[in-house]
Amino acid sequence: MEEPPIGDVFGEMIRDAYAVRTGVGPRPLAGGRVPRPVIEVIERDDGLINGAPADHYLDEPRQWEEQDHRALRLCRGHVLDIGVGAGRTAVELQRRGMAVTGLDTSAGAIAVARERGLRDTVLNTVDAYASASARYDTFLLLGNNLGLIENAERAPVFLAALARLANPGARIIAQGTDPYGTTDPVHVGYHQRNREKGRLGGQLRLRLRYRRLATAWFDYLNCSVAELDALLAGTRWRLATIDDADRPYYLAVMELRE
Repeated sequence: MEEPPIGDVFGEMIRDAYAVRTGVGPRPLAGGRVPRPVIEVIERDDGLINGAPADHYLDEPRQWEEQDHRALRLCRGHVLDIGVGAGRTAVELQRRGMAVTGLDTSAGAIAVARERGLRDTVLNTVDAYASASARYDTFLLLGNNLGLIENAERAPVFLAALARLANPGARIIAQGTDPYGTTDPVHVGYHQRNREKGRLGGQLRLRLRYRRLATAWFDYLNCSVAELDALLAGTRWRLATIDDADRPYYLAVMELRE
């Protein structure tokens, strides 16, 4: 079997999900006439494959989990929504009159976010954007996007880039997942395999698939609160509060050290 071509998987998927939801634009069809549900396929390096409907990336606030609402209430000042995707939270912040910039590496996702009304967008990586002159008071990493810190080696680089973009007193608001409450032998065995390789137990090695495209393999980190606190040591950020009312998911607030 040939390896799939590398491309903007997330962008293609979101564009199709948006077309299915709105009825506007080309849509993937089943049987030639009925719109096909758009499914995000996540492949892990141990062979595990999961799939989930992509439509939730377009959810309006009435469809959100309560933790999303609590996260947005913590935002202040100029907000950088990292991994903005289709603009789910950024568009809502804009509706509330807040200054918000959406950053993503997916051109397709940025296009959909702009179509949905998000005015200020950046197509870039966090590292490259860190040299910009813009400064922010809040960095949002929602939708489990704490995982974008990737691994223990990458975390200080990512956090340093945010510090360069930060105003004094800035905060990071991030949703994460503690992976260690599971008893599923597939996941428990994966955690053990990671530790034997010197990796954090919840350090995922993934690629996304949609239709004929794939992403390159990348790391995505699920970690405990204790592991997160350890990753912050030696950086310019400190763990301020944890909201774990929705365990195993949690909302972490990190503040810039004086």
